[in-house]
Amino acid sequence: MKKIRQPRRWEIWLWPLVTAALLLAVWQYSVLWTRTNVFPSPLGVWHGILGLSHEHVLWADIGASLRRVAVGFGAAVLVGIPLGLCLGWFPALHQVVNPVLEILRPISPIAWIPVAIVFFGVGDPAAIFLVFLGAFFPIVVACVGGVSSVPPLFRRAGRNFGLSNAQLLRRVVFPAALPQILIGLRIALGIGWLVVVAGEMIAVDSGLGYLVIDSRNSGKRYDLVVAAMLIIGIIGLILDAGFRTIERIRSVRWGFRHAV
Repeated sequence: MKKIRQPRRWEIWLWPLVTAALLLAVWQYSVLWTRTNVFPSPLGVWHGILGLSHEHVLWADIGASLRRVAVGFGAAVLVGIPLGLCLGWFPALHQVVNPVLEILRPISPIAWIPVAIVFFGVGDPAAIFLVFLGAFFPIVVACVGGVSSVPPLFRRAGRNFGLSNAQLLRRVVFPAALPQILIGLRIALGIGWLVVVAGEMIAVDSGLGYLVIDSRNSGKRYDLVVAAMLIIGIIGLILDAGFRTIERIRSVRWGFRHAV
């Protein structure tokens, strides 16, 4: 069987940069070709970003969005991981709770915006609540699936060494399920970032989502709208890359797929 060639380090950086440059060229050419006065060129967007940076508006909005995601995602982790581990460890309890989870899980966090405003008013708590909802269910599902996927052989081996249930869960089951849990955390963080932007368009008056809608309503500044959109995408890429880095740590990658 022919071995697949791994990309060199320089190729990992070069080809994405080439692709981005080509997209910028197509974007610039499309604006010039259509002679539009509405959609901005890449240079116009860059000038918009510089203007926001000089006015200290951009960094304040980025900080506000990241703060809300950090609090909402952190709360989802603190609640979702213990609950998911518990449901995966006790299948009977999972059968009781699972119908409720499956009813609530398909509901888009965006649909909760009116409810969040009623409960928390217009402000940070509403946006944080939406992030929490968006991240909570993927974390729980990933934890349940990770614990359920651990081979019974691992549990029997732990009991043969005299481990208690708490020690078995902490030292054997959780490390074995950790790769799948990290995938759930990564998905949950992405959803949380999407949700906070949508929530900021309605429920708060700061953040990148608010910057998008405010730029559209205040003078139709589409250069700022596109600039905010690009910044949202870049931050999402950085957050995802951070979790990918964690997944590659040798001690974190320990799981039954690597152990058998």
